Amino acid sequence: MSRASVALNRFGYGLRLGESAPADPQGDLLRQLREFDPRPGPLSGRPDTSGGAGELLQIIRRSRANRQQAPQTASPMEASQSAMETPGAAQPRRSARAEQLAALPPEYRAKVEEAYGRYRVDVAARFKVAVTTPNPFAERLVHFWSNHFSVSAGKPGTPFEVGNHEFNAIRPHATGKFSDMLKAAALHPAMLLYLDQFQSIGPNSQIGERQRRRNPNRPERGLNENLAREILELHTLGVDGGYSQSDVTEFARALTGWTIRGLGRIARFSKDQPGGAAFAEVAHERGTRTVLGRRYEDTGASQAIAILDDLAAHPSTARFVATKLARHFTKDEPEPSLIARLENDFRRTGGDLDSLARTLVNAPESWVSEPAKFRQPVEWFTSILRFTGVDDLGERRINGLVRQLGQVPWGAPSPAGFDDVADSWAGPDALLRRVELADRIARNAPSDAVLARAEAAFPGALSENTRTWLARAESGSQALGLLLVAPEMMRR
Repeated sequence: MSRASVALNRFGYGLRLGESAPADPQGDLLRQLREFDPRPGPLSGRPDTSGGAGELLQIIRRSRANRQQAPQTASPMEASQSAMETPGAAQPRRSARAEQLAALPPEYRAKVEEAYGRYRVDVAARFKVAVTTPNPFAERLVHFWSNHFSVSAGKPGTPFEVGNHEFNAIRPHATGKFSDMLKAAALHPAMLLYLDQFQSIGPNSQIGERQRRRNPNRPERGLNENLAREILELHTLGVDGGYSQSDVTEFARALTGWTIRGLGRIARFSKDQPGGAAFAEVAHERGTRTVLGRRYEDTGASQAIAILDDLAAHPSTARFVATKLARHFTKDEPEPSLIARLENDFRRTGGDLDSLARTLVNAPESWVSEPAKFRQPVEWFTSILRFTGVDDLGERRINGLVRQLGQVPWGAPSPAGFDDVADSWAGPDALLRRVELADRIARNAPSDAVLARAEAAFPGALSENTRTWLARAESGSQALGLLLVAPEMMRR
């Protein structure tokens, strides 16, 4: 691979139809960082959907109360999971999903449909930005960080918030400070909902004590450690980062009170926080907390924020983030020297993400000529849309196609996000789905001068084998279909 091909395909989403390869590959990547737009055109007119989650949860609570009189009604979790089922599933499953939604009370059904309508629009907007952007490297960084702070649209209320999370918590900080992104992402309503933090209650908080007095024999609804554990394990220190179970529990206590807006009676005792969250002092576990050997006074909402700031500056965080970034942009087993460069930059700058990205660009390990990374489905799909110039598929078709590829945006199977190694994406079934989709795209895209376009998109990287197959193709559309699943398009 030439340096131009590395810049286009390893760092970016490939050449867009009608564009030319950069004359100064390294300089062009740095330009993209300078010109990154946190709020590009496809996102500029997006409405505020931050109130939708609270409204849906209130409807769910009312519906639960009524279900005793209507036991055939689908539960809130069943309805949400049904709405997220793969469109390509068998017809009986689609019919069952429709029947389940139809059985919901009208108000509830309308809100669920609104939620997933919002989700589909946001997925399409995300692709529109990536396919049309002149700064694909910057968009790759956004998507890397969005996966690092993974949230899912598969729980009640989250379809209203997952787009907000990436667009309003990740994008504005993609070239800023890691500590700012950590606070914005971890305390965003999407994360609070996804990891059940919004209903975590301090056992000795005002609410906890009131519940015991009123119902001494009833099981307590109390502390939830999900968010605390995932922040330590997945967002900052890493699984071997030096924390203990005691640190998880203490951090979880500090996080109590962080919730979302508009949740019934507790909303009267809550104060709005930046990013759409709220803090209810009455649910907060009072007292001094000790996390990783450091004491944090009880300052209400600020107690958890202070812990997050210290976690962002921890040496284990620098190492963990550096390793993930190197793995994503270079190869599944990144060079230790590259990890060390990134780690040193993170520690030296206090987690300046612009500097970290520049260090990645300037590192010689990033520019090796051999393609060493297998493209994930969404990355490959974005690249073929850029190459073919197809950017008007429509929201429903976009959503259907990415589901068939097995990587739905904001739909990772766990809080760890989507895997970033080839073994997770290079199976026979997954490759067959790519071949089928490539053929469908090729039949409806410009297919003139495919070989010349391939030379431009992969300068100095197109193999003789690929050239031969393209030259032997019986038609332009066949040549295009072959190129879209060629090794050059699959690997970077």
